Amino acid sequence: MAKEKKLVENITPRDEDFAQWYTDVVREAELCDYSSVKGCLNYLPNGYAIWELIQADLDKRFKETGVENVYLPTLIPENLLEKEADHVEGFAPEVAWVTHGGMERLQERLCIRPTSETLFCDLWSKTVQSYRDLPKVWNQWNSVLRWEKTTRPFLRSREFLWQEGHTLHATYEEAEERTIQMFHVYEDCYKETLAIPFVSGRKAEHEKFAGAQDTYTIEALMHDGKALQSATSHFFGSGFPDAFDIKYVDKNNQLHSAYETSWGWSTRSIGAIIMVHGDDSGLVLPPHVAPVECRIIPIAQHKEGVLDRANVLLDELKKAGYRVKIDDSEKSPGWKFSEQEMLGIPTRIEIGPKDIEKNQVVVVRRDTREKIIVSLDEIATKLRDILETIQEDMYNRAVDFLNGHIDTAVEMDEMVEKFKANRGFVKACWCGDPECEGEVKYATGGAATRCLIEDEEMISDKCIWCGKPAKHMAYWGKSY
Repeated sequence: MAKEKKLVENITPRDEDFAQWYTDVVREAELCDYSSVKGCLNYLPNGYAIWELIQADLDKRFKETGVENVYLPTLIPENLLEKEADHVEGFAPEVAWVTHGGMERLQERLCIRPTSETLFCDLWSKTVQSYRDLPKVWNQWNSVLRWEKTTRPFLRSREFLWQEGHTLHATYEEAEERTIQMFHVYEDCYKETLAIPFVSGRKAEHEKFAGAQDTYTIEALMHDGKALQSATSHFFGSGFPDAFDIKYVDKNNQLHSAYETSWGWSTRSIGAIIMVHGDDSGLVLPPHVAPVECRIIPIAQHKEGVLDRANVLLDELKKAGYRVKIDDSEKSPGWKFSEQEMLGIPTRIEIGPKDIEKNQVVVVRRDTREKIIVSLDEIATKLRDILETIQEDMYNRAVDFLNGHIDTAVEMDEMVEKFKANRGFVKACWCGDPECEGEVKYATGGAATRCLIEDEEMISDKCIWCGKPAKHMAYWGKSY
């Protein structure tokens, strides 16, 4: 019993120590475990199943826009990585190198991919000659390795799972349009599938992805008031294609440069789900990404007919398309309830002798703990309505939290005070100078630009720090 009690109860209160709460939830919900290599995770069934659902949702969305899946090698020759100067400079500190094959030293070092722009461009330089070969709209699901110094499960690890989309186009406009299109795909998935709201927009010039002309970012707000860069889409222009001499001949036999994009979403999104929706009892999963949507818990299961009826219900719900399991272990109902809550399963169905007599079950929502009595004749249809209501309510609560943690500041003293008093984002204007941003970051204890706000009127014509004419309004915030 001591082990069972520890499994269910050993979660630090979220508002007491957020970092420890996060670690406790990851551990107790058995999402992942540390491997023998620092910063590399063992993805356990509970965590990997969430990733599989996210992957399936995104993959469907991608393919609806014409994306095709491919797979390119893990190793990149050093000479390829060096072809785009900004790119290699941006990734050099994070690169891991293979120097030997067996006992033999390699003539050229091989980089373990931190990202695959160079591999795609190398391939296209050999296969794209004509306008008929374009566009290339490709994606791959893989893992990448970046030698991070400070690591946390899902949020920042050395090896992580992700998808990286890479596209090549005949025109600047077509590539730019694809960049925005995939950015909107990410926005839709965060809202509709993960039930996570966000602020989004273009990154400041010095915050762009290495080698990109423009980077668009989704910035979600975690419960501790920090921003999490949650997905990005990059427009490269012709920089990478020109570095790899990718040219195509048009209908008039004229030679032209091609234009490239890339876009990525990683298992960091699992960390976002934990930190946006979780509570003191553990994980709270949006139904759309819950590996188990409902757990059936028989009450007084030793009594005649209870387990039999619970298993009939299990079969009915499976046939109706639900991801459902039954807990028919010998543990107490109270322990089973706590475990279901800790694992974040969106609903549980309690069924006991009295329920069977009344031809009903009790459905309990994980997010609100509300109990709903449903007829056994209607449960196969009513449960779907309950799950969709949970999904919608979780999103709306997260929207309320986000909106309640966005403020504005015109003067620097005001900005400092607002970051002291409140967690979240502050809208403020800025001249665009990275040095000013650095001063703001120091004065506020870590707040920097998260993304530019380009669809609203600027609240000031002066930079929040130096007072010079402002070029941008931005969301400022502390981040992971």
